[in-house]
Amino acid sequence: MPAPGYAQRIDRNKLHKRLRREVGRAIDDYRMIANGDKVMVCLSGGKDSYTMLDMLLQLRDAAPIRFEILAVNLDQKQPDFPEHVLPDYLADLGVAHQIIESDTYSIVKRVIPEGKTMCGLCSRLRRGILYRVAAENGADKIALGHHRDDIIETLFLNMFYGGTLKAMPPKLLSDDKQHVVIRPLAYCAERDIACYAAIREFPIIPCNLCGSQNHLQRQAIKDMLRGWKRQHPGRIQNIFRSIQNVAPTQLADRDLMDFQSLAAGRPMGDDEWVPNTAFGRRSSTL
Repeated sequence: MPAPGYAQRIDRNKLHKRLRREVGRAIDDYRMIANGDKVMVCLSGGKDSYTMLDMLLQLRDAAPIRFEILAVNLDQKQPDFPEHVLPDYLADLGVAHQIIESDTYSIVKRVIPEGKTMCGLCSRLRRGILYRVAAENGADKIALGHHRDDIIETLFLNMFYGGTLKAMPPKLLSDDKQHVVIRPLAYCAERDIACYAAIREFPIIPCNLCGSQNHLQRQAIKDMLRGWKRQHPGRIQNIFRSIQNVAPTQLADRDLMDFQSLAAGRPMGDDEWVPNTAFGRRSSTL
């Protein structure tokens, strides 16, 4: 969220231009959208997905290529969920949309013990449903509203709690190779998105299932990064740039590099590394 006073100090026109430029740059850098694509925009009712939809609608009207947008919301039957908000908002915009009803809330509450993190199971159930809906609608791309801060937080969550060096890529091929997931907000800072959402007065719907779990590990990472932002300006940008500038030979993954065959007189360059894939770890072919 933006720091106190940030929303008052920011130039609204510059903010809009910056977000639109960063979304356009991310789409171009990773070739997220191609001519003729049907993009299924996943709309949760939060600030991120509203901003993503808003930016994609603007780019659709101005881009030199043609693509179609289908907004999709998954109604997970959370208590007190305002079912009318998103349909009314999308109808007013004149955006093609579909509301999917599936009671994943009851499943998560039944399976996850009280006090434990619900986000993992909720995310898996939601992802499976969205993949199915994308296939039913012939969507070429599935757009999610993760931003730069989400990607960096995921990097540290995986490092600190999972022992893996991975984050969330701006563009991803699903495990079954049937779906391409894109994250158009990958270059956007969360505080800019929060300010933009407040300025646009999007009808935000809070997530009472997982948003109320203040003890989550992700919140601890957020607090850590927030402290770094105050003490070391520019550090967050450098962390994100590091995700884009990986030197596999300088790490220690034996499935990426054949360290056992490494010997004097036989240098190993970055062009010899064997990349990992979404379907499991590859053994070196060297």
